[in-house]
Amino acid sequence: MRDFYGTALANGLMLGTAQYPSPAILKDAFERSGASVATVSLRRESGQDRAGQDFWHLIRALDVHLLPNTAGCHSVKEAVTTAHMAREVFDTKWIKLEVIGEEDLLQPDVFGLVEAARILTEDGFQVFPYTTEDLVVAERLLHAGCEVLMPWGAPIGSGLGLNNIFGLRAMRAHFPDVPLVIDAGLGLPSQAAAAMELGFDAVLLNTAVAKAGDPAAMAAAFAAAVNAGQLAQAADPMEPRDMAAPSTPVIGKAFLI
Repeated sequence: MRDFYGTALANGLMLGTAQYPSPAILKDAFERSGASVATVSLRRESGQDRAGQDFWHLIRALDVHLLPNTAGCHSVKEAVTTAHMAREVFDTKWIKLEVIGEEDLLQPDVFGLVEAARILTEDGFQVFPYTTEDLVVAERLLHAGCEVLMPWGAPIGSGLGLNNIFGLRAMRAHFPDVPLVIDAGLGLPSQAAAAMELGFDAVLLNTAVAKAGDPAAMAAAFAAAVNAGQLAQAADPMEPRDMAAPSTPVIGKAFLI
C-alpha cells in the first residue's frame, strides 16, 4: 500500500464517524473492521456546553489516524477557516477538504476546491481533496500541492457504488504513482472490493456502515472486501475476453467418429 504523506496505513479502509446509533456501536464497528483512519467533523462540537467532548475522547481512544474534514462547507473561506480550527483541535496536518457546490448531489465545487487546496497546502496542511474523477481537475489539485486524490464513487450517502468505472480506471492509469481513495457513494462491500480491484489504494465510507442494521458486522464485511480486492489486484487478474476459452485441455482428448 502506498504511503499517505509519508504515513503508512495498516489497511485501505477509512470510516466516517457520523450517524451511528450509539457511541458503543461506533466503537464496535471500528474494532471489528480494523479501519486505519477515522474521519471526523468539527460540526459535532458544542460551543456552549462542550457536549462534543465525550465524542472526541471516544475517537481518540480508537487509536487510529484522524482525518478531520470540512464537511458542509460551501465556500473557500468557510473550508479554510474550518481546516484551521481542525488543526488546532486535533493537532494534525491532515485535512479532508470538501467544498460543496451543489446541494442535491453534494457535488464538489472543483473551482473552489483547487483554490482552497492551494491556500491550505501553502499553510502547511496535507490535503485530502474530495473531488470528481475529472482528470483536468486532478491535475490542478496536484499542482496546488495535493499528494492524494479522493474521487467520489457516487454522491455522498447514495449507496450507488462506482458510477463511472471508465473515469475511475482512467484516473488510476493517468496517475499511477498518486495515492487514490474512493470517497463517498459506496453501499455494499462488493463495491469496495471492485474499487480495490481497479487499483485504488483505499476506500472511505460512512453511511453504508452507520445505517446498516448491524453496523459492526457491516464494517467487518467491508474490511474483508477491501482485503479481498487488494489481494485480487496484486495477483494480476486475468484480462476479460469476448470468446469462451476451455479450462480443460483438449490435447489428447479422445474423439468419437
